[in-house]
Parts: sequence; structure tokens; C-alpha cells
Amino acid sequence: MRPDSITSSLVPRGKLAGAVVLPWLLASACALLFACGQDSPATPPGADPQADGSVSFPTTNQGPYPTTAKVAVHEQFLDDLARERDPSDGQGSVRLITEEGQDGSVLAGGWGTWTFEYTAGPLGIEPDGALMLLVPPFWGWSTPQSATPKRPGYTTVSCSAPEVQLSAETLDTSLMRFQVSGRALQAGETIRIVYGDSEALARADDYAEANSAFYFKVDGNGDGLADLVADRPAITIHAREASRLAISLPSTAAPEREVELNVAMLDAMANHAPQGQGRLLLESRPPGLTFPESVELSADAGGHLRIPVRTSTSGIYRVHVQVEGAEPPINGTSNPMRVAEDIAPIFWGDLHGHSNYSDGTGTPQAYYDYARDVSNLDFAVLTDHDHFGLRFLDATPEIWQEIRSVVESTNDPERFVALLGYEWTSWLYGHRHVVYFDGQGEVLSSVGASTTTPAELWQALEGRDALTFAHHSAGGPVATDWSFVPDPVLEPVTEIMSIHGSSEADDSPARIRGGIPGNFVRDQLDRGTRFGFIGSGDSHDGHPGHAHLSPNSGYRKARPDPRGERADHRNGNGGLAAVFAASLNEKDLLAAFRKRSTYATSGPRIWLQATLAGQGMGSVIGAEQVGDVAKLWVEFAGTSGVEYVELIRPGQPIARFPCDGALEGAFEREVKGLQAGDYLYVRLFQNDGALAWSSPFFVEQ
Repeated sequence: MRPDSITSSLVPRGKLAGAVVLPWLLASACALLFACGQDSPATPPGADPQADGSVSFPTTNQGPYPTTAKVAVHEQFLDDLARERDPSDGQGSVRLITEEGQDGSVLAGGWGTWTFEYTAGPLGIEPDGALMLLVPPFWGWSTPQSATPKRPGYTTVSCSAPEVQLSAETLDTSLMRFQVSGRALQAGETIRIVYGDSEALARADDYAEANSAFYFKVDGNGDGLADLVADRPAITIHAREASRLAISLPSTAAPEREVELNVAMLDAMANHAPQGQGRLLLESRPPGLTFPESVELSADAGGHLRIPVRTSTSGIYRVHVQVEGAEPPINGTSNPMRVAEDIAPIFWGDLHGHSNYSDGTGTPQAYYDYARDVSNLDFAVLTDHDHFGLRFLDATPEIWQEIRSVVESTNDPERFVALLGYEWTSWLYGHRHVVYFDGQGEVLSSVGASTTTPAELWQALEGRDALTFAHHSAGGPVATDWSFVPDPVLEPVTEIMSIHGSSEADDSPARIRGGIPGNFVRDQLDRGTRFGFIGSGDSHDGHPGHAHLSPNSGYRKARPDPRGERADHRNGNGGLAAVFAASLNEKDLLAAFRKRSTYATSGPRIWLQATLAGQGMGSVIGAEQVGDVAKLWVEFAGTSGVEYVELIRPGQPIARFPCDGALEGAFEREVKGLQAGDYLYVRLFQNDGALAWSSPFFVEQ
């Protein structure tokens, strides 16, 4: 589903067509993008497949773009920036009216009625002007509508001045307009809007968050342009009862060392359930880890707990945890932890996600808190959009300053690294997130005059401790224009997996919808680009590190198990980045990314290690070192049974090694005939649908 097609079908005709509702329509349309059905045809309309498998893209008067480029959207944003607002636009105030002792709060996915009172500003609203309501577009709020009282989201509107007439119209799934006629709404006069004003009520967001805001816009003079009202009435959406556990260990540890097991309570939607409590029963699998047999998670613990664990001899360990007496049962097993002498540490991070300042859920502080305390990530980045969503970072410096302050106060090197970033949201050349490793960066906008193209973005970042990461690059909302060859210093790795699916290759499991032949990451490897691989969530649910746990992340149907059984495919699309860094700080993380010492998963913390000719993932290896026969060593430990491991290299059939549902294993293979210009990487598939990819090894003369 394309944002520009949604816009063209829903923007009202006449004066209000165009920029007045475009940013809001796109924000709510974005929610639909994550839920659109199956993959698009292999060759999108207008694309011209070439003999080499690449695609010739159609051109516009501005140049060539991938077929998924939204040229009209880009131009409408520019048009919106160029227009002057009337002084009456955005004036007035709004408040949420609640009963005494109430604040409008609701359980996630709960039902209610919300009443708002708008008071006109000094210039009022002229006839043909309008007040607009945007119900939070993520996730599951009822569409505001005035046609059918028996349907959820029924909305009524009334005015304190009987001479003022108001007509209500639903513009899309989240947006409603109330147009003024009869006479002008004058200063101090009020409009009352009741959302969920029938027995059917209105349904709230699936995801817990503080400050879930309702936005209002005013077009004061009826010219079709509007501004946001400063007031944003907000409610709290509370998590439901705890029903699952998030359990994590470090992926690597030395023998006879103390590490920490993190246990957090979640509800069915992976919301953090801070009210969760109970006695936790712990078991080492296999025996060998030392920790208490039981631990009390008290009511004042905030729904999460860190438990000291002592390692012993080398091996692969997991910890099983259950809540004593819980009905239905609440239990789970941690990720695998590889214990060995002199083992390289792995740090886990999510480099891509959104808050309710752009098109996501929750506050910036809540985003980093969830990453640290619930997902137990080692590092994380909030990447709200530069010029897309509910409020634009490039036009709202106070939001960018708030994010910078949150990053500064949360960052705790060697414990948890909070990085500063944003999403460069180009509807022409593809989306990239920009991450600053010095905490000092600015928003370089995709609609800015000097940073419109990827080359201009890299030029502006030259010499900085910063990286860019292309994402959903093969298709999805908008594909990456790979004619801009990534800067090897500023973009040494690429995000191949997120909630959108895999951009790795056309043959990838969990393939991204609308993938364009010739535009996958492997196609760029074939053309000589050297990339390391990462995954990240692109989460909009406020759950960095856990995007794959959300029912809205694109659950895949169970497929036949090769052993004749049905596999339990509970993992949705998501993504994580695994980084082999010397230590957990900004400098060493940046160095590891630039060395491509990374691998990607679809969300679970699968342990994966691979070397070629004794060199680590992402290495550039001389042809003389590889020789006629190179030794590839692979070791893995899954979070579920591993079905197979595959070896992928250019010009060769994919070599598949069945693993028959083993939780862990290791093997060595001789790889013959590698030549200068070749690459090789490993892809792993679990029986629950989860995936992992090593970064490629590159052979050079």
C-alpha cells in the first residue's frame, strides 16, 4: 500500500486539498503500511527487468528513482514548507474533560469515551475554516466516525454558539474534520467533541504508554492550510496483567565469572507490566550455573529484576524461569550463553525505532528505559523521523533537544549505551537512520536544501563520529536508491531485517513485501559493495529489542517441519544487531561497526560465530591467504531448534546443511575456489521462523 495513493484517495477536494492534511494522513497511513498483506509482484508495475537481473527504474524530471519512490509525497512536503500560514491557523486551546477523580486512562486495548473542549483563539475560525482531530494512529484506536452510533468510535460535535454549524467528516482511519459554516466561530466560543459517544464506545491503543496524545489542528481562514494547536491532551494507557516473561543472559562469558540474568514481566502485547510480581523459580539448563533456586519479584520492583549468576565450566547454558503458582502458567527460557576462555564479547542493540513524537508509541525516555530494563539491550538508538509523522524533528528543535537530554542522562558506558539518532526519511532515495556516537549531532533533513540526496548527507557527516544505515532497502515503504554507492566509512553495514521483513535477497525467508529484483542487499554485494549485516526493529510499539514479540509485527504462518511435524512459528518480523566490540562504549562500538564485526537476527538472541581462514565476520581476506581451499568454521546456539544453516557465495548454488532441530552445533567445511571479488556468508533458520545472518567475508587480490 502506497502513502501517496492513500493520500490521493482520501484528501478532500476543493480548498482543503493538499498540505492541510497531508502530514497527518501519511502518519496514519504509515500504520497501514506495516499491516498490508502479501508481497507485491516480483516485478512492480513500471519496472523494466534487465538481463543481469537488475531493474531499470522509471525517470521523472528530477532523475531516476526506485519504483517505490514517492515523488508526489516529497513534492507535497516541499509545497507545504513553502506556504505561509494565516495568523489564525493553530490558535485556540484544547482540554480533556473528565469526571472528578478520573484522568481518562485506560488499559491497553480497553474501551472508553473521551470528551474534548476546544476554545477558539483571538481570531476565531472563519466560515469554511475547520478544527481537526487526530486520534493516535498507533495501534488499534477506533476510527472516529459520525455515521453509525452502533459502531465503535462514534463521535459527536456541538458548539456553544447555536448560530455556528459544524459538519463532521472522517478523512481516514484516524483523522476527522469539523468544518465551520453559518457564521464564524468567535474568540472564546467552544466546540465540544465526544469520541466514543455511544454504547459501542471507542477502543484504545494496544500498547501501553504515558502521554498518549490527541492532536488538534486549526485552519482558521478556510484556505486549506492548518497548524497544530499547542495543547495536546494526553492520557496514560496501562499494561494489562502480566502473562509472559522476557528472560536474557549475556551471549558470551568467561568461566568462573559473575554475570546477570534479566527477567521482566510482559503482558500479551509485550508491554512492560510493572505491576507484575511473584516468586520466580530458576533452573540451569544444563546444570552448571550458580544462582538462587528462587527469587522474589516484589511489588515495588517495577516488574523487572536482575539476578547474579555465576558461570562454571565451558559450554552453552540457558536459564529456565517460571512464576510459582501462576495460572495459566508463566514461564520461559533465556537465550543461550556461550561460556569459554578468551571468548569475544557480543553486545546486542536495536538501532531503529520510533516514539510518539513521530509515528510510534511512548516517550523518548520510555523508549530507552524499555531497551535497558526490559529488553536488556546493551545499546539502543531512538530514530524519530526528520520530516514525517505527527511532529517534525527538523521543525521542532525543542523535541530534538529533549531527545539529546534523554540520551545524555541515560547513557552509561560499560552498562548501557544510549546513542543519539534520527531517521533521514527520504521518499525519493530511501530511508536511512543517522546515528551519532558523540551525542552532539544535529538533524540534517531529507527535505533540506543541502542534504536532499544521500551523497549530500554523507558530505555533511564527513569526519564525524557518525554512521548511516539504509533500511527496508529492497522494497517496503520506499526502496533504497543504490545508484548512490554507500560511503564505506559512514555506511559500512546495512540493516537487512526489521518488522518489514528481510532485504537480504529474493530467496530470503521472511522476504520484504514489494522487494524489487536487483535491489536486494545481495545484489549490491554482487556489484562490489562491501557491507556488514545488522538487524533492527523499526519498532513503532515502544518496545525496542522486542519488535518480533508484537502481534502487529507480521506473524508468519506455520510451515511444515521437514521432519513431518508442525513447527511453532511464533516469531514475527523484527531485528537485532549483534556486535563484536572490545568493550561497551561509543568509541569501541563505532570501531566494530566500521570493521563490519557484526551479525543480524530477526529478533531473538541467536548465538552465531563464524570464521573463514581464521578471520572473523566482515573481514577482508587476501586471495593468497584463502588459497585453493579455505576452512570455514561455524558455531551456533539457537533460541529454538535450528532447521538448517546455509552458505551463500556469488555464482554458486546455496549449500544447505540440515541441523534437524538441534539447539546447538558446530561444523567445519572446506570452501574451494574462492577468488578475488568473492564474498561468503552464513544464513541460519530456526523452526520457529527466526533467522540469523553472519556478516560476509570478502576476498580481495
